[in-house]
Amino acid sequence: MSTSTKSVHALATAQTTLATPLGPLLLARTAQGLAGAWFEGQKDHPGPLTAPKKINDAVLMQAAAQLTEYFNGTRQEFDLKLDLHGTEFQCNVWRALLKIETGSTQSYGDIARAVNSPKGVRAVGAAVGKNPLSIIVPCHRVMGSDGSLTGYAGGLDRKRALLTLEGVALKDVLQAKLQETFQEKLL
Repeated sequence: MSTSTKSVHALATAQTTLATPLGPLLLARTAQGLAGAWFEGQKDHPGPLTAPKKINDAVLMQAAAQLTEYFNGTRQEFDLKLDLHGTEFQCNVWRALLKIETGSTQSYGDIARAVNSPKGVRAVGAAVGKNPLSIIVPCHRVMGSDGSLTGYAGGLDRKRALLTLEGVALKDVLQAKLQETFQEKLL
């Protein structure tokens, strides 16, 4: 269990499970805001939480409503108060992920440069993989430097489905990245 997951485990004040087209999504909140959204079977899933199940909790209801709108295709951005739990570096990476617009992608290298750690691509990858707020902190929008679908804690099928829902043409992304790489080698 990651540090961020342990923190949410200890600080969660309420939880609920939302049925989504990609499987159940566990939502957890702290006194400060939404702190967790994990797909069933996802890496670093916290397992059973001790926080009470509260289907009428205002923060969880708002998150569930916005996620439902997202899956219905009527919401592109989330407007939720988040409570990020991780190292300073992880939180910086997660905040950088929040800046990736719906329907677009960035590479791990792009994120590394955004957090002023251009040589820290592997550390960025590790931080992205520990993201406790699936979909809401859009780690599914991070691709390999060649545009390939790389790891996703919720599984590559879910990542592909989320990107397709957002209108990302995966083949086009790969072709654009390959063309960009080819052009750079010509210079």
